[in-house]
Amino acid sequence: MLAIAHAFETFGHMAPCTLCLRQREIYWEAMAIAALGGALSLTRLGALAGRATSVVLTCWFLLGAGIAVYHAGAEWKWWPGPASCSGGAAHVSAAEISALLRGAKMTIPACDKPAWIFLGLSMAGWNALISLGLAAVSALAALTPARRGAAA
Repeated sequence: MLAIAHAFETFGHMAPCTLCLRQREIYWEAMAIAALGGALSLTRLGALAGRATSVVLTCWFLLGAGIAVYHAGAEWKWWPGPASCSGGAAHVSAAEISALLRGAKMTIPACDKPAWIFLGLSMAGWNALISLGLAAVSALAALTPARRGAAA
């Protein structure tokens, strides 16, 4: 997901809004949680650490899905987005800074306008579905009993 988001930003020249960046943070934090859980699973905690990590990741991806649903709802005008997304601070690339120095007008992406729609869903909508899928996979991993002979 992070690679796709960065590809849209780099190659599609789509600057992320505040909520887009928050959705990315969820994935970075999930990678840190998974890495910590993986390291702990190599200790005597073994299966317990793996199961606990899966539970935490389930909750984390559900939080990510909630943020994505909130973002998608703001894009479709179902509810207002945060005030910071209607012209607040945003990430600016080096190319955009150069353009500003040459006199171009600065455009800050708004959270309530979808930058891209595919099959009727914005990027936030797709992220909500993917986050729910990752939460389901994490929950399944938490509920699946450890196999005999697996590293403990």
